[in-house]
Amino acid sequence: MPSLLLCRVASAGRRTAQRAIWGGDFAWGSLAIAAGCLTWLASGTATAAGPTTASALQLQPVQKGVPFQEVADADAEQCKVEDLKENNWTGWAVVTADGLRLRRFADTNDDKKIDLWCYYDQGVEIYRDVDSDFNGKADEYRWMGTAGTRWGIDADEDGEIDRWKQISAEEVSAEVIAALATGDAKRFGRLLASEAEIKSLQLGEETTGRIAAKAAKAADSFAEFAAGQKIVGPKSRWLQFASSTPGVVPAGTQGSKKDLKVYENAVAMFDGAEQGGQVIVGTLIQVGEAWRLIDLPQVLAADDTATQITGNFFTAGMSLASNPANRSGISGDTQELVVSLEKIDRELSTAAKPADQADLNRRRVDVVEKLISTSSDTTERETWMRQLVDTVSVAVQNGTYPDGLVRLRKFSSELPATDETLQAYVKFQIISTEYVQKQTPDADFAKVQEWYLTELTKFVDEHPTSPEAAQALLQLALSKEFEEKETEAIEFYARVAKSFPGTDMAEKAAGAVRRLESTGKSLPLQGMTIQGQPFDLTQLQGKPVVIHYWATWCEACKQDMKLLRQLQAKYQSAGLQIVGINVDSARNQATTYLQSNPAPWIHLFEDGGLESSGLAKQLGVQTLPMMLLIDGSGKVVANNIHSASLDTELAKIARPAPKGK
Repeated sequence: MPSLLLCRVASAGRRTAQRAIWGGDFAWGSLAIAAGCLTWLASGTATAAGPTTASALQLQPVQKGVPFQEVADADAEQCKVEDLKENNWTGWAVVTADGLRLRRFADTNDDKKIDLWCYYDQGVEIYRDVDSDFNGKADEYRWMGTAGTRWGIDADEDGEIDRWKQISAEEVSAEVIAALATGDAKRFGRLLASEAEIKSLQLGEETTGRIAAKAAKAADSFAEFAAGQKIVGPKSRWLQFASSTPGVVPAGTQGSKKDLKVYENAVAMFDGAEQGGQVIVGTLIQVGEAWRLIDLPQVLAADDTATQITGNFFTAGMSLASNPANRSGISGDTQELVVSLEKIDRELSTAAKPADQADLNRRRVDVVEKLISTSSDTTERETWMRQLVDTVSVAVQNGTYPDGLVRLRKFSSELPATDETLQAYVKFQIISTEYVQKQTPDADFAKVQEWYLTELTKFVDEHPTSPEAAQALLQLALSKEFEEKETEAIEFYARVAKSFPGTDMAEKAAGAVRRLESTGKSLPLQGMTIQGQPFDLTQLQGKPVVIHYWATWCEACKQDMKLLRQLQAKYQSAGLQIVGINVDSARNQATTYLQSNPAPWIHLFEDGGLESSGLAKQLGVQTLPMMLLIDGSGKVVANNIHSASLDTELAKIARPAPKGK
């Protein structure tokens, strides 16, 4: 392994044990602690050892409060450090004795310095520090997995987040509680929409001016406001986000030029050492991948009732309040149950024994069922029902609640027969959960697959108009593609496109029909390159083309890319062109990979990932790897070709360059 420097510059005055001092001669395998620097260097010998387990486990996230899995000193001896062998990265991973990953430290650009520090909980990555400009200092902080979606940018690399690139509405409400609890004006300020962001929304001159003025006033007033309120204190903890569904302010409203997604009168529930309550967060607007505030919150004690609050975009009704007499309010009983639920979730995050995990999941379902029974609001009750189903399904699939499927079936049997929407949702989740549970190492895959397809077919017959029926039909269509029964696959896809118009699933199904019927025809394909330039497949008319859908998480796709580099050279004289279509969830995942693994051809990208990227929907791509072959006349030769057949098919339509030239 080449030499690697595992080090990070953290904020002044914080985490001094990680402050980096560059330079000096160290041997790989030794831990140097100089002026608080944890540094490993690789010697370049293939047999040299990596950092010790204890040394690697000393590293901590730059940001406070990350719920990663820590290891007791006694247990650390059972863990081990492994060489990293993924994504063509170099570095190390720390794993438990049974192979559960705890940490990952990677050099993603082959400059011999670690630029990615990843932390895990129960084998799931939940946070990473990122050195995106490869200067040895972390400048991005990302929460993921079960820890949420936040993505913070640290422009001056001082260890403190300057702005949120990505943050959900729920996480904004939690940050509001934290900012009030600590009186941190800067923490609150980065939740507010900036003047430039408000202008970018193109809301019309009057609305832009009004919203910008509110946001500016909120930034100036927060410190005094936080100091003056005495309800949210240092020991207050966020519990839950509550709001009606977000709405859309359509383009053309009061001179606006773009649609705007908005939450009005959103609420953050909190608990504290002496009292709990609610914070009326107010209006939240979506700016790119982040939700933003535009005004100061309103703080309510547990027994307070909020009067009508004027919305910024919609006519407001009564906001949520904690008075039990208020039908749309949050009762004291509900808040107590939410506190219990939050306590169980904390225990679940650290539980290691299977018996403890199963017991906590059972207790969690008990609490959620009580929340369902105490909810007077229909929307709130259905939200709890869906949460119960989703969390039990996940727990069964990850093996922490073996009896969860029985609980799901019982819950399904007790649903009102008249609630067709929820009945369909629960039944589909049960089928999907049981399908995963049946896939044991000794299972007969053919029989499991046959069972799954039979259950999906029965489900579609029983719930033909449900959204889940569209998902089932897509799975049935995909199975026919695998069986190379294109006519039957097209029938399933066409049914989705016709029966569920206006949905992403219908769009993807229509794209699949277009792809499957494209053999011998020209194929329309447009998009933006990963660098942001427009692309149209007609630009390559006259040359053979391979279209290759890929993602950094798809190992088979990466192997295909190695083959494509070879074929690119072999058929260079024939003008072979390759168009890569990346379906990662974030553009930087693709660009980072391509920096370390050059693939010298056109790459397209659009947000949304495999599930909802417009590029995936254009041709109905549901699974990877996926390749199409197009001849020099622009006609499709193969609409789903395997890498093993690619060279043979290319030889039929393109003459390779002579050997030695």
